[in-house]
Amino acid sequence: MEKTKGVLEAEISKVLTHWEKNYLGRGSVSVKADILRDMVVVVLRGVLTPAEYSVCREKEGLLSVKEMRNSLVESGVKEIKEALLDITGIEVVSFYTDLSTITGERIMVFRLSEDLQSKL
Repeated sequence: MEKTKGVLEAEISKVLTHWEKNYLGRGSVSVKADILRDMVVVVLRGVLTPAEYSVCREKEGLLSVKEMRNSLVESGVKEIKEALLDITGIEVVSFYTDLSTITGERIMVFRLSEDLQSKL
């Protein structure tokens, strides 16, 4: 049986939740993945700790938290790309991410080598 778009999105969300807990030591409050053409867009909510919110009140602290968090994610992105290949059967060709120090959300965008949505 072919997997539906919703099943793939749920599997991707589950893998990212698992990766966060194992690699970063804690997970976000919620993870939602959406497949859009040749991209997988993931929104992770509740990423920052209370201490990080406190540090982010100052510009220098905000930049420091963003830089550290982005470095941590970038250092482990190979594992996520491999997991997405296992789930979708399509290679990730590029990865983009940013973190909001106001809302505590992280956005991840994975660009795939093929249009996954049209295959579903």
